[in-house]
Amino acid sequence: MKLVPLGDRVVLKQLVAEETTKSGIVLPGQSKEKPQQAEVIAVGPGGMVDGKEVKMEVKAGDQVIYSKYAGTEVKLEDEEYIIVKQSDIVAIIEA
Repeated sequence: MKLVPLGDRVVLKQLVAEETTKSGIVLPGQSKEKPQQAEVIAVGPGGMVDGKEVKMEVKAGDQVIYSKYAGTEVKLEDEEYIIVKQSDIVAIIEA
């Protein structure tokens, strides 16, 4: 099975949270905040959304930062994904 987003939706896979801070403090499971960084897995076609033309700016494989409370969490075949609108993605991380 695979997720195919519609309209201006983007499927993200969250990047793994750091277990240790830069100063060497190990974080217990519950105090770890979910990272807002993710990898783009699939991108919708864009097009007309709510009467406006939407051009998709991200592509599969991009690493992005998204809004903290955005999206819908989905579990598919033991993998967790987040489906967000493209407008909830605030930046693309470039190496």
